[in-house]
Amino acid sequence: MKNKYLCSPAITLMKVGFILFPFLLFSQKPAKPSAADLHQAIKKLNVLGSVLYVAAHPDDENQRLISFCANEKLYDVTYLSLTRGDGGQNLIGPEIREMLGVLRTEELLMARSVDGGKQRFTRANDFGYSKNPEETLRIWDKDAVLADVVWAFRETQPDVVINRFNHTVANNNHGHHVASALLAVEAFDLAGKTDAYPEQLQSTKPWQPRRIFFNTSWWFYGSREAFDKADKTNLYPLDLGVYLPLKGKSNNEVAAEARSMHRCQGFGAMSSRGESVDWFDFIKGDRPPEKDPFAGINTTWTRVQGGEKISPLLSKIDREYRSDNPSASVPDLLAAMQMIAALPDGHWKQVKLRDIKEVIRGCLGLYLEATAAEPTATPGESVKIHLEAISRAPVSAGTVTLGSISIQPGLFDTVYAAALQPNKGFATDRAVKIPENALFTSPYWLVKPATLGMYNVENHQLRGVPETPRFAKVRWSVAVNGIPLEYETDVAYKVEESAIGEVWRPFEVLPPVFVEFTESSYLVTSGHCPVTLRVKAGRDSVRCKLILGSPQGWPNGHSSENMPEFVLNKKGETREFTFDLQAFSGPDEVTLHAFAQIGKIAYPYSLISIKYDHIPQQSVLMPATAHAARTDVKVTAKHVGYYMGAGDEIPRALHLMGCQVTTLEAKDMEAENLKKFDAIVIGIRAYNTKEDLKFHHQKLLDYVQNGGTLVVQYNTNNELVLDQLAPYPMKLSRARITDETAEVRFRLPDHVVLNTPNKLTTKDFDGWVQERGLYFPNEWDANFDAPLSSNDPGEKPADGALLVAKYGKGHYIYTGLSFFRELPAGVPGAYRLFANLISLGVQQP
Repeated sequence: MKNKYLCSPAITLMKVGFILFPFLLFSQKPAKPSAADLHQAIKKLNVLGSVLYVAAHPDDENQRLISFCANEKLYDVTYLSLTRGDGGQNLIGPEIREMLGVLRTEELLMARSVDGGKQRFTRANDFGYSKNPEETLRIWDKDAVLADVVWAFRETQPDVVINRFNHTVANNNHGHHVASALLAVEAFDLAGKTDAYPEQLQSTKPWQPRRIFFNTSWWFYGSREAFDKADKTNLYPLDLGVYLPLKGKSNNEVAAEARSMHRCQGFGAMSSRGESVDWFDFIKGDRPPEKDPFAGINTTWTRVQGGEKISPLLSKIDREYRSDNPSASVPDLLAAMQMIAALPDGHWKQVKLRDIKEVIRGCLGLYLEATAAEPTATPGESVKIHLEAISRAPVSAGTVTLGSISIQPGLFDTVYAAALQPNKGFATDRAVKIPENALFTSPYWLVKPATLGMYNVENHQLRGVPETPRFAKVRWSVAVNGIPLEYETDVAYKVEESAIGEVWRPFEVLPPVFVEFTESSYLVTSGHCPVTLRVKAGRDSVRCKLILGSPQGWPNGHSSENMPEFVLNKKGETREFTFDLQAFSGPDEVTLHAFAQIGKIAYPYSLISIKYDHIPQQSVLMPATAHAARTDVKVTAKHVGYYMGAGDEIPRALHLMGCQVTTLEAKDMEAENLKKFDAIVIGIRAYNTKEDLKFHHQKLLDYVQNGGTLVVQYNTNNELVLDQLAPYPMKLSRARITDETAEVRFRLPDHVVLNTPNKLTTKDFDGWVQERGLYFPNEWDANFDAPLSSNDPGEKPADGALLVAKYGKGHYIYTGLSFFRELPAGVPGAYRLFANLISLGVQQP
């Protein structure tokens, strides 16, 4: 039997780049630039400047600076985020780890579609909060990440590099932050040397930026007052609060719109207008001759051999541009394009050729669309592609001819030689067959197993690219007044949704069948455990059989030989099968694997869809696995209410413990309803995200006073809907324990939460993932017990991870322990401790 493994997408016909056209929309929806957009793009054709902004995570970037560089200075500006933010939290849904990284990648791309910047990444994996750069660079493969940063320097060829964070350890605030700055400073010295990462020079060239800065602010000085008094001899100011007439907005307003795309991090921003000065601390390179970080840099066509004749023509096009008739600029734009094409090969020739072709397309009102009849298809399947081309330019703009259309890779090719009459569309439908060897669509950095600190991307050309290149692309060969132009568009999918209108998403090649465990983890407490697998058809007429792979000592009663075949008749049809997993011997913790088998080919993939209204829908293929643990978990609480916060999967974990779980809403927050629960659990960051909670808080405290048990999970210490979360004084802090292996000490070994109904030992804190916890209280009233103590290496003990207080007849519990990570990961000790917390008010029978 063979596995149809995921593998890196094939790179054919052209080098994969991160270059984004001026009007590209990341959901594959064809752009429709306004006359003002086109005028700005024409102005930008005459500016040859580049900036690289470097930081660690999505949302670290300074959108005001990116927008200023892109829309005021008209530079090419790229944000290099070393990670995809996998280790953060999520305020809008349940996605964590890899799925959160996919979500945050798309949010970054949508932010760039607003502020005009471009986007790159490295292979670094956000493994969670790090307290120092030494740890960060140890967990990351420093040399590999540095190579990716050097690669970004060489590919984007920045004149100026700007770090978001300070590279000196004395200004440490997050290990990832400082590490990003350290690597950028080191890459500044290496990118121009031929003996640094010479393997890259097969497809790029050395590049030495002119200078590098640190984008400082009062925050790095501790207060505004301290910054006002600081020596600014080495600092260079920029007023980023300019007005952008062609956008009808201030730069700050554009930046606020871009920042608000980071919804899963709760970074919606209010717009502002007027002066807004940022400061830039010079690090190295050639010092600017004036108090301007960009002073003294040649950004004209004279920096390119033979380019001096191009600028006057582009200036003429700019002066004579007609917003009521952009197509009037097309003849001169075609002449300028030919002049650029005649230049010697080089970075700016490639960039400006791409840009000017898109400007010509926009000025012609040339709309090119390729959409599939279905959002997904499988290898070997036929799919109908609708092709549409229309030029809205008047006859005076010249003759526009559609020469040929090809659907790559090698799916369809034909010559039309059809003149596109003004505002009269050309449309055709073609059925194409997806090759049997077509590779599946999924985030390329998740294809191969990752380490804690690094993603494994073997294809060098993919490193840094924001997304997986789409399988099917359409090449349109067009001639304008006899001058050939070629455009490429992704095949996409669009649908009409009655409440929204036209909705676009990527067209994806996916397996013919998917399989998933209905739970992410399983607890085996009696030797037997039912394990249910859900199988789903990716196309019509799927005949397959389902295999549950379990290690020796964990039999499930079925083998590949005795498992019968079954048929899923329609695409999207699902069936569930339950296996009797037996765990009488073998290891205490195992990983279960499942796959669906069609013929001799095994498909071991679960399909995860990430769908929000602010990003294009994403399909992620992951191995169909689940964690299983043989453990003794006793729980006396049977009826548990759960008030969801920012989103987590703890209700499913409670169900695995044997609890009956009721999701609570505002209408349920009445005393008569609450009193029926043995315990009520408040989800993560609920007091940050649920405004209504402030109206129900007293009812919850009354529930406790009358004998209930309330478990409140972590909240951040800012933007709380209430000043006081507990019945007694308690102050949240930013204290956290990032080392998931940090020793946990029992300060109160006889405390009931450590002994009943499960007798805990320090072994219950083995196997935790990513961290111990976060945002612990650092001050609390004497009515609280703090039974646990822990700390990261070299730090003082943090005793606020778990606070328990008797209040009236009941119990109030606040915990910053990261149960939202540990329970879905199936950590046995986390289950045992959580069972004790919810059982605190229920006597053992």
